[in-house]
Order: sequence, then C-alpha cells, then structure tokens
Amino acid sequence: MLNKIFKLNRNATTITTELLAGLTTFITMAYILAVMPTVLADTGMGKEAVFFATCLGIGFVSIAMGVFANLPVALGPSLGLGAYFVAVVTQDGIPWQTALGAVFVSGGILFILTVVRVRQILVDAIPNSLKHALTVGIGFFITFIGLKMSHLIEVVTRVGPSLNAINSSRGIAHLAFFEWNLNLSSFSNPDTLLVLIGLAMVSVFVALNIRGAVLLSIVISTIIGIPLGLTNVHGIHFGLPSWQNLNVGALDIKGALNLGMFSVIFTFVFVGLMDTFGTLISTTHKAGVLDKPDSKRIIGRAMLVDSIGSCFGAFLGSPTLTEYLESIVGISAGGRTGLTAVTTGILFLLSLFLSSLFIIIPNAATAPALILLGALMLSSVHNIDFKDFSEGMPAFLTIILMPLTCSVANGISAGITFYVLLKVATGKWRVVHWLMYALTVLIMFRFICTL
Repeated sequence: MLNKIFKLNRNATTITTELLAGLTTFITMAYILAVMPTVLADTGMGKEAVFFATCLGIGFVSIAMGVFANLPVALGPSLGLGAYFVAVVTQDGIPWQTALGAVFVSGGILFILTVVRVRQILVDAIPNSLKHALTVGIGFFITFIGLKMSHLIEVVTRVGPSLNAINSSRGIAHLAFFEWNLNLSSFSNPDTLLVLIGLAMVSVFVALNIRGAVLLSIVISTIIGIPLGLTNVHGIHFGLPSWQNLNVGALDIKGALNLGMFSVIFTFVFVGLMDTFGTLISTTHKAGVLDKPDSKRIIGRAMLVDSIGSCFGAFLGSPTLTEYLESIVGISAGGRTGLTAVTTGILFLLSLFLSSLFIIIPNAATAPALILLGALMLSSVHNIDFKDFSEGMPAFLTIILMPLTCSVANGISAGITFYVLLKVATGKWRVVHWLMYALTVLIMFRFICTL
C-alpha cells in the first residue's frame, strides 16, 4: 500500500528508511515549537495558542506535501516572516488579527499566481544576487531578534533637545537603535549566562555534526535553567491545549484588504516566493527530484500545497507556512519520498499533547537557536558578486537595511529599486527582466501611499 502511494521501489528506498528520515527531520525542526511561541509573544498572541497553530499547521500541511507532491519536504511557519509579522504588529500598530488576515490574503495570491504560472516566471525575474542577499538579510534579522531576546543587546530610545524639535514636525517620537549590553557584571544575570552557555553548546554540537543539535541544545539549556530559576517545571502537564485560549478563525481578512495593508501583503507574497523558490530548489536537488522528467509538475504541486498551507496556517493563527530547509537533514538520512514528510507531520501532531513541555522553555534557551540560524544563513553571501557594483550595492542595501530598520520590506524594496537604477545607469537595462521594472513601480507606489 505505502509502496504504491509513495512509489518507494521507483525511488530506491524502503519504509524503514523513510520513517527514520521523517524522524530525523522532526528532531531537526522541533526547535520551532519552542521558538515560534516565544517570537510571537510580543504581539499579544498566547504561547499556548501559537504552539497549537504551529503543531497543527506543520502536521497537516507536511502530510499534504507528502501525499500530494510526494516530496520529502516538511513545511512550517517561516522565522523570517514571523519576525516581520511581529514588526508589523508591534511597530506599525496593526492588530495581530489583521496581520493574520494579510497572511491569508497573501496565501490566496500565491495560489492564484501558481495556477496561472506567473509565480514561476516572477521567481525567474529576480536576479540571483538579490535572492542570496534576501537570505543573508533575513539571517541577520533573525540574529538580531535572538540577541534582543537574550538581552545581549537592548533597543535604546533617546531624544535630544534639537532632535526632538526636528522629529516632532515629522511625527517621529524617538530615535531607536541597538546597544551592546555585554559586560562583566552581566554574567551575574541568569538570562545572559544561559544564553552564552547555550550558544557555545549549540556551536560545538553543529561543529561536531551532531544530529538534532539545535533541539538538543535547547533541551539541555532548559534543564540548566531550572537551578538558575528560569525554567518553571511546576507548569508541566500533559494533554491538549485549552480550546478557549486558541486563535482559530480569529483572522481579520476584511481589515487586511485595506489599502494601507498593501505593503504588508506585498512583503508576505514576495518573501514567500523567495523562501519557496530557494528551499524547493535546494531540497529537491538534494533528493534528486530535479533530474526527473516530471520535476516541473512536482514542484508546481509543491507550490500549490504551500500556498494553500499559508491560508490554512493563518486560519489556525500562524504566520506564513513555507518549506523548511531543515528537510535537507532528513533527505541526507535517506528520505526520498513523501512518506518522510508524512512521518514528520504525524510526529508534530503528536506533539500537541506535550504543549506544556515546550511552553516552559525560557527565552534564553531558544535565543541561541536564532543566532545560530542567522550564522548558517550567512553562507549565501559568497554567491554575491560584490566586484560588480551594480550587483553588490543592491545586495548590500538588501542585507543591511533589514536588521537596521527592523523591516524585511525596506531591505527588499531598496535592493530591487537600486538594482534597476544601476543597471539602467550603466547601460545594462536589457539584462533586467521586465517584471523587475513592474516591481519597482509597485515599490514606488507603496512609498507614495505611505507619505
């Protein structure tokens, strides 16, 4: 039965291999159950509700990927778009219900773009330099979130007499920037101490190629947090989360369709496109799918699954769902078919009964995972040709503006605009895809609307 559904013999694999690969992917991805509730806590969404949405979203959508596309690729809420989701709510003052509505609308747009095949064309239009810069920029953004959670840096607001007068005329209340907060006295702070221990530990685990390094470091850090007074073991219980505290169906689609939400939806769509493209190409290449004659049909099905999955996730109360690069770990363990993804999905559904074990994990135990992911995502920078200024400058602006302005949208917008500008100025306008010009116009329209 399983051989017929997942074509195990044709892919030269076995049930045992696929099950073990699915377990490996789960172990590698399971850190998200601890990280995502913590990341979204600032939005006013309860940790228990986010945990429920994360488990159910990963579970059902990964199973759908395995059955419908027969790919060993699991899906989950994007940390990069999760960070943007938090920024939209906390900095722009948009209710989290409306932000979820924007995620739902973006998923619908991605579905339509996939059906009419524009999605594939749009991905081809983005130059490789900006694709890699996007990955690096989001990596830095995630790192900054981890550093802020760990209290190694603080967001400081200061207003001088002259600065206050200038800013008041522009509707700006303060100047915000990051300040390094590590000194000898800070080692007496249990949060700082646990973060440094966790960061050193996970770095060693990764260097030694220990499977499930991130999850293992979080578990050990949580245990260390008990004597430090950071882990509340008294809150442990087993069973499903209370239905009264969930965010199922709380999304505000009508509010998301407001004109002022255009830039938010645009960012969700655009980053979703890039996330899907990069991860799908990486994972399917590793699994040998790209060499198959029906690879385009398989990838098209995968794109349909992730677009519908984003809508489903938003309904549950989760940021954009996208393919997880951690799936490569399961593929490296032998996963070649959708049975791997189905196994991973089932394990995440079973995790619903262990919600309290993940919710008691302190911020200081999960912060090192974010810092580490940022470091791993930095590896894409070597693919950017900084010797060509018309390639390097747009990529640089994309990377640097994301963390420093706390906005993924600002980085992407600056990168696209300067890419088109410099290519036209240097007489290389023919190498620019026509859709890049259309995107530049949309970006200009976005900023005009916010004036």
